Amino acid sequence: MKKNEKIIKQLIKLLGQEKVYSSLEDCLCYSYDGTFRTGVPSVVVRPSSTQEVASVMKLASQENIPVVPRGAGTGLSGGAVPVEGSVVIDLTSMNRILKVDPANMLAVVEPGVVTAHLHKTVEEMGLFYPPDPSSANVSTIGGNIAECAGGPRGLKYGVTRDYVLGLEVVLAGGEVINCGGETIKNVSGYDLCRLFVGSEGTLGIVTRAVLRLIPKPEARRTIRADFKTIEEAAETITAILSAGVIPAALEIMDDVTIRCVENYLRVGLPLDVEAILLIEVDGPALSLPEQVKTIAALCQQYGAARVRVAETKEEETELWRARKSVSPAVVQVKPTKISEDATVPRKNVPALIKAIKEIARRYNLDIVIFGHAGDGNLHPNILVDKSNPEEMERAERAIAEIFQAALSLGGTLSGEHGIGLLKAPFLEMEYGQSGVALMRRIKEALDPRGILNPGKIFGGARN
Repeated sequence: MKKNEKIIKQLIKLLGQEKVYSSLEDCLCYSYDGTFRTGVPSVVVRPSSTQEVASVMKLASQENIPVVPRGAGTGLSGGAVPVEGSVVIDLTSMNRILKVDPANMLAVVEPGVVTAHLHKTVEEMGLFYPPDPSSANVSTIGGNIAECAGGPRGLKYGVTRDYVLGLEVVLAGGEVINCGGETIKNVSGYDLCRLFVGSEGTLGIVTRAVLRLIPKPEARRTIRADFKTIEEAAETITAILSAGVIPAALEIMDDVTIRCVENYLRVGLPLDVEAILLIEVDGPALSLPEQVKTIAALCQQYGAARVRVAETKEEETELWRARKSVSPAVVQVKPTKISEDATVPRKNVPALIKAIKEIARRYNLDIVIFGHAGDGNLHPNILVDKSNPEEMERAERAIAEIFQAALSLGGTLSGEHGIGLLKAPFLEMEYGQSGVALMRRIKEALDPRGILNPGKIFGGARN
C-alpha cells in the first residue's frame, strides 16, 4: 500500500490531482468491460496528451507497475479488464479529430474519439469511414484499433486494420514512435502499423492515428428475408455471394435471437421462422435496383417465406433497429452473456451453425446465433448465470467445442473481438506451441518487463 501511495503521489505530480483517481469508488468504475470478468486497479489516470501518456509509462517502467490502457470499455474479450495493482490509463480525454483532409482522403484522430462521431463528421463532408462495430455510438477509435474491430460492413469493406495508414505509439518504456504516415503507399521497413493494430494494448499505447477514408456511397437499400429453416438461410448466403453481388452487410439472426428481440422491442418480427437475413447493398443509386432484384429472387429461390425491401429511410432504420438491439435483448433469458465470435470461411457457415446448434443441445445451454454471416463471422452468445457454477462449467466445455468446430472448418478463434482474457487459454489450439512462442518473443522484445496489459492474449498474471 505504501508503494501505491508513493506511485499515486508521483502520478499527481506528473498529471495534476484532477487527472488521477484512486478512491475505491472511482477504481470500481474501471473494473469491468463488456464481459463478465472484473478486476479492480490501484489507480486510474486520464491523460490529455501523448507527453502525459509517455510520462506515465516511464514511471510504470521504472517501478515495474502493470498498465492497462482503456477506451470506452466495450470490449467483448476482457481486453480492458485490469489486473491487481495496475494503473489504468483512460484515454477518453484524448478525443479530438485533429484533421480531416478531403484531398488526401484521410483523418487524423486521437484515440478517445467516439467511432460514431467520426462517422458523422466525415459523412457530412461526403466521405466514409467503414468500420462500424455495434458499439460505435460508445466505443472509441483507440479501442477499435487495439481489438481490430469490424462490424456488419466488414463483408464489403474490411476491418479497422484496412483503414489505418499511420500511428503514433507510446512504448512500454515511454518512448514515442511513429509508423506509417499519410501516404497510401508505404513499404519502408517492417509494417509496424499492422503489428500494433489488434495487439490489444500489449505492445504499446496508440495516441494518434491516421485513418484512410473513402467516398461516401451514394445510396443504400436494405432487405429482410425470413426463412423457415436456418439451413435455407445459410445456403442463401452462399448463393448471393456466388452470384457476384457483394452486399455491404449480410447479417443473420436465429430463432432464439428473433424471439428475444421481438420480446424486447415489439416490432412485429416473425416468430414462425428459424432465421432472418438482413442484407444491405450500397453504391451508385442506379446500380441498386438490379442488386435488390437479384438478392430478392435468390432469397425466394432458396426458400424464403417472406422478403421485405425497405422503401423509405424510416423503414430501413426500423429493420436495422432489430439487429442493433440484439445484445440488450438476449440478456432477458439469463443475466450473463458470453459473446464469442468464431469465424470460418463463409462457405462453411452452414456447417458451423449446425455444429453450434448440436453443442447447445448436448450441453443443454441457451445459445443464440447471430452475426456477420456474409464474412463468416458468427456471434454465438451463450446465455448463463455466472452464479451457477455447474452451468458455467458446461458453458466452458461448450466454448471449447465451438472453437474446435471453427478451427476444424478452417476458421479462427476471433474475427473482431480479439483474444483478451477469455480466449487466451485456446490460442495454442489455433497457432500451436511454435506460433504462440513467436508471438511471446515479439511481446518480450517490445515489453521486456511485461507491464503492458498483462494477462491478455497469452494468459497468466504477467506475459
